[in-house]
Amino acid sequence: MSVSRIAPAPLQRVGTSDSKTPHSPASGGPWVRFNLWLERPRSAAVVVLWLSLYLVLTTNWPLWNELARIGGAPSTYMTTIVVMSLLTLCGSAAMLSLTAWSRWMKPLWLAVVVLAAVVQHYMLEYRVVMDPTMIANALQTDPNEARDLLSWRMAFNVWVVVLPAAWLLWRVRVAPMGILSKLWRNVALLLLSVVVALGAAVSMNRELAPLMRNNVHLRYMMNPIATLYSTGSLLIKPLFKRSGKLIPITAGTALGASYAAQTKPPLFVVVVGETARADHFALNGYARDTTPELAKRGVLSYRDVHSCGTNTLASVPCMFSPLGKQGYESRKDDYENLVDVLQAAGLAVFWLDNQAGCKDVCTRVPNASAFDGLDAATKKALCDGDECLDDVMLKGLDERIAALPAERRAKGIVLVMHQMGSHGPAYYKRSAADVKRFLPECKTNALAECGHAELMNVYDNSIVQTDRFLGQTIDWLKAQSKQYDPAMLYVSDHGESLGEYGLFLHGVPYSFAPEAQKHVPMVTWFSEGMSERRKLSRSCMEAGLDAPLTHDNLYHTVLGVMDVTTPTYKSALDALASCRNKA
Repeated sequence: MSVSRIAPAPLQRVGTSDSKTPHSPASGGPWVRFNLWLERPRSAAVVVLWLSLYLVLTTNWPLWNELARIGGAPSTYMTTIVVMSLLTLCGSAAMLSLTAWSRWMKPLWLAVVVLAAVVQHYMLEYRVVMDPTMIANALQTDPNEARDLLSWRMAFNVWVVVLPAAWLLWRVRVAPMGILSKLWRNVALLLLSVVVALGAAVSMNRELAPLMRNNVHLRYMMNPIATLYSTGSLLIKPLFKRSGKLIPITAGTALGASYAAQTKPPLFVVVVGETARADHFALNGYARDTTPELAKRGVLSYRDVHSCGTNTLASVPCMFSPLGKQGYESRKDDYENLVDVLQAAGLAVFWLDNQAGCKDVCTRVPNASAFDGLDAATKKALCDGDECLDDVMLKGLDERIAALPAERRAKGIVLVMHQMGSHGPAYYKRSAADVKRFLPECKTNALAECGHAELMNVYDNSIVQTDRFLGQTIDWLKAQSKQYDPAMLYVSDHGESLGEYGLFLHGVPYSFAPEAQKHVPMVTWFSEGMSERRKLSRSCMEAGLDAPLTHDNLYHTVLGVMDVTTPTYKSALDALASCRNKA
């Protein structure tokens, strides 16, 4: 009996060109090889090094654009771009080396990518830089302001950067290691980053030193290390304050001689403006008629006034401080301020806010949000959600004043009104339809998408709205003349960039901020009663409209107008001292 045999299949040698298994790198081409390379376990230190490189390449376009603008010819700025990128890489790697411990750091790494992408969007869109003041300002942004800064353009710019990084972080495998193994790798990455950075800085010192000295803002454009540094600086700085106590300054405060025989108490309104530029007020010579209502009411406009800061957080506390800009910025403790002194003198003080808060200036005096207690009809007419035009502060104002203690009202009232003003970038929301004199407007918060003429129109309309509000405030004060001797002082907290030098909005560090962000309007109005009470000479005040003033003058000028004596008052800083007690 014959037995049939089945011939065995020919053997294939593993690893030859004929091997086409599904898991073979050769079977899937570059994509499969990339996936296999990506899934290979790596130390956390290597992951953060690659992540740092990704951040440098994808989130530093503002820095490169600025270096190109400063550098001139490509042959000049390309070397600088390479060195600055290397420094940014080393700085990012050094910072992230502190987090290179395990795969559980992936959410934190992704958060850094998101932060860097958001920062890049705003640096490109508005030409801001991430110094500690800007970070502090961002952290205090209320939901309304934050909503104005959101756009589809922002979402696209952020997702373009974040999505690839999210996918890569999800796919990459972080190898488990012992604590000592992780530690020496992290230390090695940190030291390597520092050594390379020092080497690059020393070798290019001749070029970098003058560049960084003359363009300080460049150090705050290195993304994400500038944001991480500024945030860390902001959070750590309070830990090194000598004390957290509040320094009192009200000792010895009293009402002056004018109160002894007064027939009517004074009523002084201080309007804190928002984001208004002095050079866009027609009262100061601007070609467009942006201030018709103020012009009708015989106000005095001071033409050379400069702010304490370039953002609300810096300026508002500083302008109400007795320390002045230099003293306020170098202080080690918190001090009482102007409204505390006025209240200690026995006056009725009230802070009414249509902004994102008083920055702790009003915490010890009666205060309220202008939005609180509004009826439905007023909200519908003047508000969009919980964000309102400044006219809303005049609604129910008599009732708010009447609610203050009667014994204080009998001596005098100081009312501070904090405007929404011209707050950007959604300038189109800052004016009512019936005051939009300049058309067409920029109807988006992505200002770079608007033409220059549209941007000027929408901003100037916000100034017209402020003009109307101030005119209505003066009219309200005139109506109080039977009971009070009224007056008003308006001054903006800071200015605004509208595309000059490629800058938008505000918040550029003061030392190199453009004039547009520091030159602010200041307007005064005095009733006959207040002028007679304080013996103010109008001709004298008119002669001083071009005198250089700053926010340092506000504290002393208000005390002088209200005739409040206190040890912190300085006559030399009172803008009206030389014009009082004159026939």
